[in-house]
Amino acid sequence: MESYWQRAQNVLPGGVNSPVRSFKGVGGEPFFVKRGQGPYLFDDQGRQYIDFVMSYGPLILGHAHPKVVAAVSEQATQGLSYGAPTDLEVEMAETLVQAVPGLEMVRMVNSGTEATMAAIRVARGVTGRDRILKFAGSYHGHGDSLLVKAGSGAATMGVPDSLGVPKALAELTLTVPYNDVDALRTVFNAVGDQIAAVIMEPVAGNMGTVLPQPGFLDTVRQLTRQYGALWIVDEVMTGFRVAWGGASRLFGLEPDLVCLAKVIGAGMPVGAYGGKKSYMQEVAPLGPVYQAGTLSGNPVAMAAGLAQLHEIHQPDFYSQLEQKTRTLAEELVARGRAHGIAVSANTIGGMFTLFFSDMPPRNFDEVSHSDHARYRKFFHGMLEQGVFFPPSPFETAFPSWAHTEATIQATLEAADRVFQQL
Repeated sequence: MESYWQRAQNVLPGGVNSPVRSFKGVGGEPFFVKRGQGPYLFDDQGRQYIDFVMSYGPLILGHAHPKVVAAVSEQATQGLSYGAPTDLEVEMAETLVQAVPGLEMVRMVNSGTEATMAAIRVARGVTGRDRILKFAGSYHGHGDSLLVKAGSGAATMGVPDSLGVPKALAELTLTVPYNDVDALRTVFNAVGDQIAAVIMEPVAGNMGTVLPQPGFLDTVRQLTRQYGALWIVDEVMTGFRVAWGGASRLFGLEPDLVCLAKVIGAGMPVGAYGGKKSYMQEVAPLGPVYQAGTLSGNPVAMAAGLAQLHEIHQPDFYSQLEQKTRTLAEELVARGRAHGIAVSANTIGGMFTLFFSDMPPRNFDEVSHSDHARYRKFFHGMLEQGVFFPPSPFETAFPSWAHTEATIQATLEAADRVFQQL
């Protein structure tokens, strides 16, 4: 009898619906999940895993949280989609506007990719400019303008990072190294009056967790204002994951446009983009920037997201989640080094990445020079021990509220055994 993996490869490209799920970068076959509960996943063979992927971030309360499940179940009995407005959309928008700095008006969409694509369209429409600037190694979804490689030097004219992306469109995307203020100034001095927007993660999460260096975010804000470009803060990952209101509130940012997803949907397909009213009033049906979506503001997704946001908007929620995350990361580093392994970590809120390098990386180039072969061995070793870390060294791990001291201790004991084998 064929396995799910054998069957999947016959009908899905690479056997998966998103590339990282294939384990291609680390070798081996992916496991197929039957269910999740709290901090655990259970596969089709009955094996249990402590899960630090958490659907790549949305499940900040853990799998199948009772309040989220109840909200989804109640809404499902009343219908899955209507093609007409609901009170849940208004409640979600009001919650986001009250929580996130810079959000005065918001539009719901179905994914983080939709959010970033739409925000760039708004920025281009508002400024009348075509160029955008992103940071090397940052992933903002699979929109054509954003699938661009970084090259050497201060900035590289866009080279398509995927077949099917027109070269002419990719050439409108500039890239500079993350945390490199000199490179950023050089680009703005050269072509600042042509740049519609800078899009960035305030904390990089798609090259692994990489923290902004002191002064970096302030420089981005200063240059975008000086040259009339919009600052798009991509909080798809960090939004409500590092703090209530996201990194924008944590760092006191003043973005022009903000993109959200993941946590605000509690695992349901959802996204949002928004910003100042003067910009968002350019979006149809009020203005000439067109963007639409049949399932945008889907009531089941809104119900799930609102239930989760209500649960996490509690005193000490984030301080306890951050302490849990920091303890795990610091203990992993300590145990790895005790076995003579060069290992480090970056951590913030409910996000961290373990790097096989002496020092925590500050940009994509430094991440790329960490020991990826050793990470692959670590990943497979931990999986054999019943602990699921991200299969790519360029991804972030996501502890949840459901991870208890006991699950963290079990993870550290498993890591001790794996480090000893490395």
